[in-house]
Amino acid sequence: MSSASWPHGGDKGGAVPPRDHDGTPPRRGPGRVAKAAIAIAVLLVIISIVAGLWTESLWFSALGFSEEWWSRLSTQALLFIIGGLVTGLPVGLSLWLAHRTRPLTVPMSAGEQALAQYRQAIEPFRRVTAWALPTVLGLLGGLTAAGQWQVWLLWRNGEATGVTDPQFGRDIGYYLFGLPWWSFLVGFLTVAMLASLLSAVFAHYIYGGIVPPGRGRSTRAAFLHLAVIAAVLAVLRAWSYLLDAHALTTREGEVLTGVGYTADHAIIPTKYILAVAAVLCAVLFLASVRSRSWRLPMIAVGTLVVLSIVVGAIYPALVETYQVSPSRNTLEEPYLQRNINATREAHGVAETEETTYDAVSDVTSGQLRQDAQSIPGIRLLDPAVVSQTYQELQAQQQYYTFQDELDVDRYEIDGETTDVVVGARELELDNVPADRRDWVNDHTVYTHGYGLVMARGTQVQAGNPEWINPASAIGEYEPRIYFGEQMDHFSIVGRSDNQEPREVDRPTGGEDSRYTYQGDGGVDIGSPLRQAAYALTHRDLKFMLSDAVGPNSRLMEHRTPRERVERVAPWLTLDDDVYPAIVDGRIKWIVDAYTTSRQYPYSTAFSMSGVQTGQVSSRETQQASALVGDRVNYMRNSVKATVDAFDGSVDLYKWDKDDPIVEAWDKAFPDLMQDRDDISGELMTHLRYPEDLFLMQRAVLADYHITSASDFRAGQDRWRVPDDPSRGDEGVAQPPYYLSLAMPEQNRPSWKLTSTYIPRGPRNVMAGYLAVDADAGATDGDPAQGYGKLRLLSVPRNTTVPGVGQVQNDIVSSNATSGDGSQTLQDYLNNANRGGSQVHFGNQLALPVGEGFLHVEPIYLSSSSGTSYPQLRIVVATFGGKVAWGPTLDSALDQLFEGDAGVEGGDSTPAEGEPGSGDEGGDGGGDEPAAPAASDPEALREAIAGMEQAYADGQEALRNGDFAAYDQAQKELKRYLEQAAAAQPEGGSAELEGN
Repeated sequence: MSSASWPHGGDKGGAVPPRDHDGTPPRRGPGRVAKAAIAIAVLLVIISIVAGLWTESLWFSALGFSEEWWSRLSTQALLFIIGGLVTGLPVGLSLWLAHRTRPLTVPMSAGEQALAQYRQAIEPFRRVTAWALPTVLGLLGGLTAAGQWQVWLLWRNGEATGVTDPQFGRDIGYYLFGLPWWSFLVGFLTVAMLASLLSAVFAHYIYGGIVPPGRGRSTRAAFLHLAVIAAVLAVLRAWSYLLDAHALTTREGEVLTGVGYTADHAIIPTKYILAVAAVLCAVLFLASVRSRSWRLPMIAVGTLVVLSIVVGAIYPALVETYQVSPSRNTLEEPYLQRNINATREAHGVAETEETTYDAVSDVTSGQLRQDAQSIPGIRLLDPAVVSQTYQELQAQQQYYTFQDELDVDRYEIDGETTDVVVGARELELDNVPADRRDWVNDHTVYTHGYGLVMARGTQVQAGNPEWINPASAIGEYEPRIYFGEQMDHFSIVGRSDNQEPREVDRPTGGEDSRYTYQGDGGVDIGSPLRQAAYALTHRDLKFMLSDAVGPNSRLMEHRTPRERVERVAPWLTLDDDVYPAIVDGRIKWIVDAYTTSRQYPYSTAFSMSGVQTGQVSSRETQQASALVGDRVNYMRNSVKATVDAFDGSVDLYKWDKDDPIVEAWDKAFPDLMQDRDDISGELMTHLRYPEDLFLMQRAVLADYHITSASDFRAGQDRWRVPDDPSRGDEGVAQPPYYLSLAMPEQNRPSWKLTSTYIPRGPRNVMAGYLAVDADAGATDGDPAQGYGKLRLLSVPRNTTVPGVGQVQNDIVSSNATSGDGSQTLQDYLNNANRGGSQVHFGNQLALPVGEGFLHVEPIYLSSSSGTSYPQLRIVVATFGGKVAWGPTLDSALDQLFEGDAGVEGGDSTPAEGEPGSGDEGGDGGGDEPAAPAASDPEALREAIAGMEQAYADGQEALRNGDFAAYDQAQKELKRYLEQAAAAQPEGGSAELEGN
């Protein structure tokens, strides 16, 4: 209608616009600008989502796992669609049916007139609500269902294990794979049906289908609609009761996990009764449609509620109080035995070999002669202490760093297997000088670390590690580390042909200090479209604008080994300790991975993070800990993973062939994992028994080394792991230690992971000693015989052997003197903690040798100001409460065992170390003084004079208690001694013992 058709009026004679009945101008819809803005916003969101999916696809494709990623994504999409439909459709259908079947009546009473007004008020929004509410609920339901993709895949691919639970006779696979899925499904459907019921009740009431009592009769359509939904809910509740009965197999009590006497004789029968009652409720709801009366269904629901209280709660409580409590030991003994057996089986400790070790405390000359092969394997370098030493002596550039706790490994060097302490020289971007920090430098110049640094674990030189050059001792390898534990930023590598290399490379600098990446790692971002996609996902336009990004560029992101493995296989639980090794000329990060469950029947659960941090080391500490969110009651080291430090490639190897969970995942993703047979012998030499699994098993065996239910209930011989003496009063359990050791019944030493126990309570005496064979061997795809064998030494209760805490107390308060008898150990430590130095206690290693327990603890000193890094100064050895110490392990052992221990520790005459060349391995300890030409009288005189002065300076420093100055004087004395030896007529060399 044109304006001319409107009546004229107004002061200026213009047309009067139409108005609503209340006199207000009509509302106009959103303008074109608003619509365009909304359209643009929606388009940007879609583009962002597509870009994110594409870049994710590129990342997985670069690793060769594109098919597995798409399979996982399609599974999540399928569950999202099904979950959305299952949630949204019933709600939408309920709203539609309520409106469709509404009674066509004229409101007569006041209540009906009020409802009519409500209907009139909501009518303008009815269509929008009828679509919006189901859509929102469907989205929430879809997201919830998609989040259960792991549970779904395990249910689809899990198979029977061949082992049945003793209560219900069901296969263990039902609890691992079926019960979690069915429990989720019942809960999910219950929520969906409740939402549908509430929507139906509201809509039917508003449109008059449901009439309150006394105002008439509800319509048959409303009755049928609500009765069907209520019946479905009742059937779901009946199903839930049955699942609740099965879930009792993992219910935790104060002592017992699983079904106990009360559950077996009261709770489980009650669940079955309630399930039958719930089915009867469903039948009565359907029957009420004919009578159109809620009386019988309401009576049934009320009866079900009363039954759930009386039969489901009161009756079991009466049985527990008046039948079980007075005779608990007798009645629950068979159920507790189930708990003990299942816990030991689920945590992999059922085959632990336990022997009684009646340790002696007497010390005699030559006592260790029978253990001569084990003693040289005592590691003196503590990986948790010497990291700062590595940083000071081997970082070489301020932007390189090492992990706070280094790793222990072993290599064949000069024909012998040698324990080494290893650290990767990684890039720490935060240590780059502030004036050199910009986008180009951060992401295209400082891109990688360089080289492994390793030292012998059993020897030192001048208090410092005895460095080993990997390139010389092991062989040439690719030293560049583009993927590592410190790599938490992305880098762009590669360049055009006409560009100079830009990446900072060798720590030593020089002509070859710049490099251009030559590998296949990362994602190719050479095309403008890919650069635009990453600019969008990273919210960084420099991907498109910087000249450092070109046609040959590759993007490296998600660069830490743990993150890469987690992204490839998110269903794995990863070990906290990732360690590097040189394998086939490349640095490989080795990641131990676990399959875990919380559903193994009758098995007691322990917290993963609790055992990793040392807060959980027994059932007692588990109950006292708040770390309960990540507890598992089944754990297997099912996968060994490697991440290449140069190209980031990820390899997963199925390690445990008997684990049903990893078999289910292998079936779900057939090409994701390689078989164990594909592991090379060289990689096998660096695989080891994982620490987190040992920590879990150590915590389990603290209580479950007791295999008799009656003894377990009585609480006899409960153990705990002692607190770490090097951590003071922090209450953290002592960590386990890798070392070469022969257990009492073994003829030859092998690499082991070890720990000790003390009794539960205040006494800190030795109660047990746990060791596991940790060496996987060197055969392609075949672990060494005995790998993973747990051995437990149990110390009789009538034998008193000092535990870790007592040993530490003996050390710090010892009056034992060193070889020259000049001062006591207590005085030495007190003096060392004053003036310019401070003491660092190393790992206290315990060895079952000499028919008793030998404890060895290295002690380090460092400067308390200025340049400060720990240096090994003395070694303390204790046996049966007797303490001895000296500059070397040999000297300490000989003093301890009446002048002759019968063995050599291996550190008295250190092997010849590599010079500090700072070459490709980067393993030198610094520049050595140039040796003068042989037969140089003048040089010899100067060297002797220097030796005299250095000796005088050292004695003066000792009198003043300045151990830092004494250390420097000893270094000078060593340097002049070497010059003197080289300057003698026939040349030569010299070393100071223990230095």
